[in-house]
Amino acid sequence: MAGKKILIIEDEKDICDLMAFHLKKEGFSVEQLFDGETAWRRLQKNHPDLIVLDLMLPGMNGLELCRLIREQKQTTSIPIIMVTAKSEDVDKVIGLELGADDYITKPFNPRELVARVRAVLRRTRTDMGDTKKIFTDGDLTIDYEAYTVYRNNKPLSLSSTELKLLFFLTTHPNRVYSRDQLLDAIWGDETFVEPRTVDVHISRLRAAIEEDKDNPKRIQTVRGIGYKYVLANGTHPPA
Repeated sequence: MAGKKILIIEDEKDICDLMAFHLKKEGFSVEQLFDGETAWRRLQKNHPDLIVLDLMLPGMNGLELCRLIREQKQTTSIPIIMVTAKSEDVDKVIGLELGADDYITKPFNPRELVARVRAVLRRTRTDMGDTKKIFTDGDLTIDYEAYTVYRNNKPLSLSSTELKLLFFLTTHPNRVYSRDQLLDAIWGDETFVEPRTVDVHISRLRAAIEEDKDNPKRIQTVRGIGYKYVLANGTHPPA
């Protein structure tokens, strides 16, 4: 992963410098920005491999910037690790619901930050092997090779983790997976990821691909067990 470009957006210079120092020491290429507006302009021209984004920024805050990143086709799949000084679960959930791939709470151990960056980068490299195919399910189309998802011929803004979760479920349709199994498949050995993280990402996927997210037909809950992707009649399942 040496040479991967990491963009840190953090208004506290001491903290920003600390994160940059430890990431550079691990071989990453690091750029530092200190406010949301500057970062957004920068992202129109340059796309990093991962963004470390502080929640409490002056002017445009981290949540608003995260939302904009996920709404634009050119930036929607860039992994985001949200950084916040708040420890309340609601802040973590809001960040995940807006499309953050992971979060870390201040104060943090720099080694944990590096571990999270490496883990998120690992899981964004979705390995579809030699697969070159299109999956269709009613109004939903997935191009596994191009890492794009369309509904009614319109591109969907999904985070890299949501893409990987959707890819996994649609390539193993009609099979039930527990939260722990999905954690193993998508997040691997990241012991700091909580099972509820799966629920948040499932909720975002439903909002994007379901006709009615409160009565899902595609990603269904099997009570007491987990989730499954149900193929519609006439669909073309992955080969």
